[in-house]
Amino acid sequence: MTWPTPMIGDVCLPTLQGDPARTGRQSFRYVDIAGVDRDSKLISGADEVQCSDAPSRARKMIETSDVLVSTVRPNLNAIALVPESLNGEIASTGFAVLRANRAVLDPKYLFYWAQSKQFVDFLVANATGASYPAVTDGIVKRAPIPLPTPREQSHIVKLLDEADRLRRLRREADAKAARVLPALFLKMFGDLATNPNGLPVKLLGDPSVCDINPRAKAELADSDLVSFVPMADVDEHLGRITGRQARQYSEVKKGFTPFQERDVLFAKITPCMQNGKAAIASGLIGGIGFGSTEFHVLRAGSDVTPEYLFALVRLQSFRNYAMSAFTGSAGQQRVPTEFLRQFRLPVPTSTDLQIFSKVIRHLLACQIEADHAADKLEAQFQLLLQRAFSGQLTAKWREGQMQELLEEMSQQGRALNPPLPKELEVRS
Repeated sequence: MTWPTPMIGDVCLPTLQGDPARTGRQSFRYVDIAGVDRDSKLISGADEVQCSDAPSRARKMIETSDVLVSTVRPNLNAIALVPESLNGEIASTGFAVLRANRAVLDPKYLFYWAQSKQFVDFLVANATGASYPAVTDGIVKRAPIPLPTPREQSHIVKLLDEADRLRRLRREADAKAARVLPALFLKMFGDLATNPNGLPVKLLGDPSVCDINPRAKAELADSDLVSFVPMADVDEHLGRITGRQARQYSEVKKGFTPFQERDVLFAKITPCMQNGKAAIASGLIGGIGFGSTEFHVLRAGSDVTPEYLFALVRLQSFRNYAMSAFTGSAGQQRVPTEFLRQFRLPVPTSTDLQIFSKVIRHLLACQIEADHAADKLEAQFQLLLQRAFSGQLTAKWREGQMQELLEEMSQQGRALNPPLPKELEVRS
């Protein structure tokens, strides 16, 4: 059975946009591109904004079950399904808003199609701009979509919902694991501000605690290979380095930040710092690495361990202190080195440090295993999407529903090709 493949715009309804100040409302909830979690495909944030203070990009009216597709960097697939709680709110013009015509298209089916490799590849192939690739709403709406009957769409959605439920359970488990580290720190060492255990306090910049942004000490030839770690290759969710590029020493010795095995990399810029982007360096070529100049490097002294410093910079309370010390203009703010040098922290006993560090190493190892499992789960989900939109997933189910499906196909054909109004019949 061959499905029709109309353009998305042919099976979606028109949507509205306008100035929030002219709606008669006092305020609205604003969905910006940064408010969409591209991993979970959920809207993670929608701030309440006064209409008088509405940003110029806040123009697109959204309704329940609209599919939001980011038109910026389409390869990242930042999409979301609008929940009922945001019905009637406003989204950024950085989204294409797709409102399914429910007579022929299930919104959840459209939502899953927008996650498929075929859809993403179409957008990437039609994007413009080398450093900041983007597509227009028109391109998004020209993307083809395989269109089975509504009954088969519903069956496909049911199967994909179950697979997606497993992915969400995996993400929930990861979120719980991420909460273990700060909880353990607080339980063992107490709050940074109050120091309830009465631990001795030292400055972070004390040589026995930490060497901040140390110089490269290795004797290397220009042709020697080292590891290069850009900011994008430090995962703030997992707290680890996810990629290492081999570069010659001559390429990175000037203009990049040096570090070595077991150093803690800590992002000093916003929003990376706000998200707790940090990692303990490992797996480096020859034990030597270079990274973005937007990293602070913390090398543990004799009084602490890398795991303790890593946990420290991941604490929300520490990040709040760091943000209050930001310097620089809006959008380019950084945590100054002097703030780190003067930051006062409790120093635990050697025994407690070793216990804590052992637990953190185990936790990080478990997160790596969980990450590998999540990668496999995602690959299986993408395969399932491919089978769903090629018709393979529902082939056997379709055999038992053939008569009903043929009738639905006939109705669908009429819906996709409505008759011309009588006054236009002669002209046609």
